[in-house]
Amino acid sequence: MIEQDALSIERIRFGPFTYFPAQQLLTEDGNVVNLGSRARAILFVLLEHHGEVVTKGHLGQRVWPETFVEEANLRVHIAALRRALGDGQDERRYILNVSGRGYSFVHPVEREGAQPAREKPARPVPSNLPPVLSRIVGRKATVQTIASLLKEQRFVSLVGPGGIGKSTVAIAVAHEMEDSFGDGICFVDLAALSDPLLVAGALAAALGVGLLTDAPVQSLINATRGQRRLLLLDSCEHVIDAVASLAEHLFIHGGEGLHILATTREPLRVRGERIHRLSALDAPPSDAHLTSAEALQYPAVQLFVERAAAALNGFQLIDAEAPLVADLCRRLDGIALALEIAAVRVGSLGVAGLASRLDDRFRLELTGRRTALRRHQTLSTMLDWSYQLLSPFEQLVLRQLAILAGSFTVDDAIAIVADEEATDEKVVDALADLVEKSLVAFDMHGSQARYRLLDMTRAYAVLKLTESGKVALLRRRHAEIFRDALDQAALAWAVQPAPEWTRDHRHLIDNARAALEWAFSPDGDSEIAVALTLGTVPLWFQLQLISEAHGQVRMALERIDGAGCAKVQMRLQAAVAWSLMQIKGQVEETRVAWQRTLQLAEDLDDTDYQLRALWGLWSYLLNRSRFREALALAHNFADIAARRSDLNDSHVGHRMIGYILHLLGRQTEARHHLQHMVNGYVVPVTGDQIIRFVFEQKVMARCFLARILWLQGSFDQAISEVEDIVASAEAADDRLTLCQVLVQAACPVALFADDLPRARRFTTRLVEESARDGIEFWQVWGQCFAAIIAVREGNLPAGIKRLGDALERLRGISYGVYYIVILAEYAQALAKAGELQRANDCLAEALARSEENEESWFAPELRRLSGEFALLADGPHAALEAERHLTQAVELARHQQAVFWEIKAAISLSRLWRTQGRAMEADALLSPLIHRCVSEVDQVVVREAKELSSEATRAHPFK
Repeated sequence: MIEQDALSIERIRFGPFTYFPAQQLLTEDGNVVNLGSRARAILFVLLEHHGEVVTKGHLGQRVWPETFVEEANLRVHIAALRRALGDGQDERRYILNVSGRGYSFVHPVEREGAQPAREKPARPVPSNLPPVLSRIVGRKATVQTIASLLKEQRFVSLVGPGGIGKSTVAIAVAHEMEDSFGDGICFVDLAALSDPLLVAGALAAALGVGLLTDAPVQSLINATRGQRRLLLLDSCEHVIDAVASLAEHLFIHGGEGLHILATTREPLRVRGERIHRLSALDAPPSDAHLTSAEALQYPAVQLFVERAAAALNGFQLIDAEAPLVADLCRRLDGIALALEIAAVRVGSLGVAGLASRLDDRFRLELTGRRTALRRHQTLSTMLDWSYQLLSPFEQLVLRQLAILAGSFTVDDAIAIVADEEATDEKVVDALADLVEKSLVAFDMHGSQARYRLLDMTRAYAVLKLTESGKVALLRRRHAEIFRDALDQAALAWAVQPAPEWTRDHRHLIDNARAALEWAFSPDGDSEIAVALTLGTVPLWFQLQLISEAHGQVRMALERIDGAGCAKVQMRLQAAVAWSLMQIKGQVEETRVAWQRTLQLAEDLDDTDYQLRALWGLWSYLLNRSRFREALALAHNFADIAARRSDLNDSHVGHRMIGYILHLLGRQTEARHHLQHMVNGYVVPVTGDQIIRFVFEQKVMARCFLARILWLQGSFDQAISEVEDIVASAEAADDRLTLCQVLVQAACPVALFADDLPRARRFTTRLVEESARDGIEFWQVWGQCFAAIIAVREGNLPAGIKRLGDALERLRGISYGVYYIVILAEYAQALAKAGELQRANDCLAEALARSEENEESWFAPELRRLSGEFALLADGPHAALEAERHLTQAVELARHQQAVFWEIKAAISLSRLWRTQGRAMEADALLSPLIHRCVSEVDQVVVREAKELSSEATRAHPFK
């Protein structure tokens, strides 16, 4: 576990909570928040780095210092901490999940009891340092790190691409350390030198000493020996050999008091040098949907906004423009100079105008300050400076690497470079040199090295490649290379666990997109385009890029000709069908795609794809509320599955049958099939098996098992099951299955329980997840559940409006299952608002649909509401009509063995009987049900029944 440090002397307040030194968390009324030890430790680390992104790796090291911890375990503890804090309730956010990076504690905090910072003594030091910027964005920790390195190692080279801020950081480090050098700090700007022979003279001039003609280096050694002095050698790359030789001699012979800090685009590669590569400013990830406050947690956004405000007095980042600014910062690679230059143009173009014009040429020609160094006045001249320092072969390799998108391996680089002199060894050496010179970024992913050109560098190199006339040749070569790479990935997909496969192959997506763009273009190749599409399907599925997959697969289908491509057509039709299920739901277009898949599979005698298609068609019939047909198809699926050796297919058949039986109101039979599936099904780990039925099938079986458990009165077990399957889906990082879990089980069971905090938490998560892809199907359900919560919380006008709109959208996507539940909620909201005629119309529609479709599972509740509404109408025979409906509800629920519906109907009937003086009959009805629904957790329906049983009379709630 982590140890307390400086944070432990503080008391921290945030929202309704107070965090104390011993890692104790109290609510505002003094109650202790029960947190597990790991959740407390995670909170400690996040508060320690408030407002910063804490990587998952760092959290793991701090919270489990001597143990390797799976990321899924961390997710579970983060989820527990969020639940304890009520994260997402009342629109209050505490912990932000920054996709692909880590977590950040974003809620404002107040610290009490912190020690005041020590003031540095003001003491003039002899120095020719330029002034430090009043505020250096996002570099405070970096400055401290480099200062510590310089103090310990004495010789540090600050390395990075042009414009990243090396000089700014180095000057800040020198100012930070000025008290450590009694003999002063000597700043040497080498940018203006064109002759390496002038380096020693420039240093001598800065030191204020003369040089011996025959021994210039010795003169400098003599001038610095025995002193406590810092030499800051700025912009060394163009005279690097001379600087390297001089710096090495001074470091070795100049005495222990001499420290050297150099800024350069490539290391000096001499004895004593410690290299610190300066990274770009953090920018929001591409899949983040942030508010302005959240975006401003990123240093790149902070710098852009500050510089835009300086150029355009009063500029402020608003929520509507936050995604555009985040995208700008990403496209400018977090390079400080690029951000500053672009921010100035906000005054003339606005944020939207700047974003729309930021193509490659405009980006490279953005103009900076007139007072800047000439090579920093446009991004193009900045890159010209680096390009001209390369050898001809290095220039060729850089140009041709521009055809690669995103990250690439050394094998990709070797394959792509087209030149007679381009041996493997030469390409590898050139790539290594480009990394050293900060023109190619390098990263280690496990055991494999990957490379990437920064977007601006790539834009520059693309222009140079266009001038070379080899674009067409390289684009075809690129498409062929990644067609083959995706084919190899597909072979691994069939045998490798999905998380490992995704980790090893997700880097292919950018190059797959670039290859597809060319292959589908007028100059492209249809055969390559189709092969690329099939190869990319697993990536789209695992990365959950559903809309992108749909569009590309459609294009591939249009390029196929001839009956000889039946197998390819079958695979593409299946991909179209599963993508349509997520984008549009079970519309006619989806059914047609599954039907074509089935026909092709039967012609090819491919039982695997027959089962996939039957599952898809079953899902279509299910969602259209054609339950009897769906049940027949489920049995057909089970018969075909029984002929296969894979028992999992038979278990999937049990799940399909069990779900339909649940909807038909046959809960005990349904539970038997679903429990059989859950007990026997082995969750597949390889991607090829996972993708077959789109969602994780065991989790889906558990969803409907949880609903049945609730209906049969096992309330605590149902809630526990729901929480567990949500946590499992979150830990698996499977967004599609998570959305299904939230829609099919988590939100419904929470609303059955009338547990609004839990329902709000699940609904918020559904809304957030559906917003990431913009898939309407999930967004509609988020809107439905949010509207129901609003109504139950008493916000009738807004809730009724939102619920009515949601029902319209549900009809638009032709989703029948659960529609009658939403319709019933709408009817109850209208009744509460006094619109009884509209309420009765809605209820009548729900009853008609329930009877027509044999959707019997919800029929007892519809009958109960009919009785309640009859009493509200207060007609001459209201009591008799109400009693008839309520008695039918009780009997129907008993027949289905649905205790939840039975006790709800019994409560309504008991209220009626008590008003008629029939208290003993009411007690006789309720008492046995209360004993059958014993729950350790206080459940609303049980509490209501107990209270009614103990009272003599109770007024009707609708009166």
